[in-house]
Amino acid sequence: MLLQKLELWLHLTKSHGIIRRYFVVNGFDGALTMLGLITGFYLSDQAALGVVISACLGAAIALGISGFSSAYLSESAERRKALAELESAMVDDLSDSAHAYAARGIPLLIALVNGSAPLLMSLLIITPLGLAKSGVDLVIDPLLAAITCAFICIFGLGAFLGNIGGTSWLISGIKTTAIALVTVALILLIEQ
Repeated sequence: MLLQKLELWLHLTKSHGIIRRYFVVNGFDGALTMLGLITGFYLSDQAALGVVISACLGAAIALGISGFSSAYLSESAERRKALAELESAMVDDLSDSAHAYAARGIPLLIALVNGSAPLLMSLLIITPLGLAKSGVDLVIDPLLAAITCAFICIFGLGAFLGNIGGTSWLISGIKTTAIALVTVALILLIEQ
């Protein structure tokens, strides 16, 4: 029942594309933020693993809350405006219609996606750090493992975009990876 309502609301508001974009954009923000933080910590070679994890978790939570709240506030305003315009065009009160329910429900769904994407991406990237902290022996340095995870996530987001856009998933993944490489290069340049 809930899934049918969500599908109707998505159809009425034509929000499928918005949700995908928010997921990718904010997932990319989370991944690049983690890549930048972890690269900085790796280059400093002085931070304890617990400090790195705490800093990354703090940034991940802030990105998640920022993504949720900013999307909810902006989408709610846009949906209220669209509903008011529809009511004006139809010269009718639609406050108890599927359009009104969608105008109230879709902003929450978009906000959940917008907030969870950077949080989940960040948590995935810092997983090697948590494993190392809990005593699991990794094949490579935990920070390098997390940096590798960041690159894999960033490539995956690019591949996803390529697939959605009907272009080469490989080329799209390479493009987003190139952005990550430029990010690391700039951090290396600044650190020197």
